Amino acid sequence: MNQIVQALKQIIFNLFDVPENFTIDVTPAPALETASDFRPDYATNIAMKLAGILHKNPREIAEVLTTEFLKTAPDKFPELADTKIDIAGPGFINFMLSDAYFSSEIAELCANFEKNISCDEYRDKTVVTEFSDPNPFKVLHIGHLYTSIMGESISKLIEFAGGRVHRVNFGGDVGLHVAKTLYSLEEKGLKDFTIDDIANCYVEGTRAYEESESAKTKITELNKQIYEISEKNLHDTKLAEDYWRGRELSYKYFDDFYEKLGVKFEKYYPESSVASLGLETVKSHPEVYEESDGALVFKGESYGLHTRVFVNKAGLPTYEAKDVGLLFQKDKDYHFDKSIVITGNDIIDYMKVVLKSVEQYAPALVQKTVHITHGNVRLPGNQKMSSRKGNFIKAIDILNEVEQKAGSKVIADAAIKYSLLKYKIGGNIEFNIDDSISLTGNSGPYLLYSAVRANKILEEIGWRGKRSFVRGSGANGRGVAREPRNDGSERRAPDKESFAVIASQELDLAKSLLHYRTVLETATHDLAPHLICSYLFDLAQAFSRFYETCRVKGDEKEAERAELVNLFSKTMAHGLNLLGINVPEEM
Repeated sequence: MNQIVQALKQIIFNLFDVPENFTIDVTPAPALETASDFRPDYATNIAMKLAGILHKNPREIAEVLTTEFLKTAPDKFPELADTKIDIAGPGFINFMLSDAYFSSEIAELCANFEKNISCDEYRDKTVVTEFSDPNPFKVLHIGHLYTSIMGESISKLIEFAGGRVHRVNFGGDVGLHVAKTLYSLEEKGLKDFTIDDIANCYVEGTRAYEESESAKTKITELNKQIYEISEKNLHDTKLAEDYWRGRELSYKYFDDFYEKLGVKFEKYYPESSVASLGLETVKSHPEVYEESDGALVFKGESYGLHTRVFVNKAGLPTYEAKDVGLLFQKDKDYHFDKSIVITGNDIIDYMKVVLKSVEQYAPALVQKTVHITHGNVRLPGNQKMSSRKGNFIKAIDILNEVEQKAGSKVIADAAIKYSLLKYKIGGNIEFNIDDSISLTGNSGPYLLYSAVRANKILEEIGWRGKRSFVRGSGANGRGVAREPRNDGSERRAPDKESFAVIASQELDLAKSLLHYRTVLETATHDLAPHLICSYLFDLAQAFSRFYETCRVKGDEKEAERAELVNLFSKTMAHGLNLLGINVPEEM
């Protein structure tokens, strides 16, 4: 596909006056519903795109491009020799590559799988991925489940592309939410409290803060004391004991949860660890952060944003200042080439203000920072969850329920991760447990089943990679792989009528396998795990059609078909691993 793009690009820039940033899109062609001697492999609408610029008939443009392609492309790209081209409709150009092309490409992929799917976009780059970001003194909900899974997959994509990834986690170990929780714990007189007690007390403390002026005053005072306890590492009061116990319980709870997901963070950044740096940084730039009614604010209106407080009237750093401190601390710790921050989309405008303020005095640091946001995760019924209101769904409850219904931790893991990753990041997601564990349809268990089935085929035939995949000439312009007999003679090809059906399933699977590298490059560049999901589902369907039509064990083409099955197995395992999913031996 890339070779076709490059060949077309050279032709178009030689023949036509087009902008330098003109892009050429070539995509896999959809399968034909009826049998034909011409079965397109790739297609482009470039003639219609050029027609708008050149003010010419797209069909005429397509004919010019076709003529030039057949004349010049094979010289630069010998692999494109014997390519057949068809112009359809108003000017769509369809390409049918030769059997020799697929033979050589599949053989090369078999021989050097890792090399041929490699991507080096992040080679020797240091990347910090910050995700999940739960607050101590709160319980993890289904949104944390999503961002943890998404962040891990994005981290894996960057590592695949050669990056050195540091997974970090940022959470509020100080702040009003802590004061609200400790206020309620104090009111109840709880001593040996648990993580569930913490969750309940946060909800009750929040309610008291909103409904009672006396409670609000007390919580505000507690908030100041907690900052001092954290900053000075105090342990000599009941409040201090409760604070440190609550923090310890929270981080243990987080560790247990991430272990279940197979996610390991290199470092936790508690807000208290960066608050002083943030406060110092903000105060050192009076030209950026203005005094307003006793507080320090950044006025973003002149940038199309809004004003936010970075230091409150009490002189304490707000979330904004702590995020400033975090940005500088991460750079100090890792000297990163890129910092990727993954959060819910409810703080898009918030982060724009924070980054715009830092851009005024550290523009290079902001240029290296990417903020990726996602929507809310809901169960059927479309109700938004809030830990503040207490109507949240605990992440651990989701994990346990899916595992109970799936009957296996491995299947449950695939069900949850695939169900959340298959959607393009950004919008809201409805997570349906029953759909996620289905063995049919677009689900993680379906992909696992396909991979396990392929491995069983290889196990049954005792296949060990006997030789490379080879295609010869055959019916309908599509080749027949021929394997010499022991006596030196050649096995007879299937008759033309039966081969026309069988060959198409083999070819479709081969084309799907060869498309993996392009998908990987795009998914890595866009940091888009959903593209891997879509590809793997399409690949599994291609394998299913192949499996239903093409016998492997005992067939005269056993060796060649085993190559395809083995490539499918490798590709599925590799792609699923990028999603954080492992293929089991049995299902």
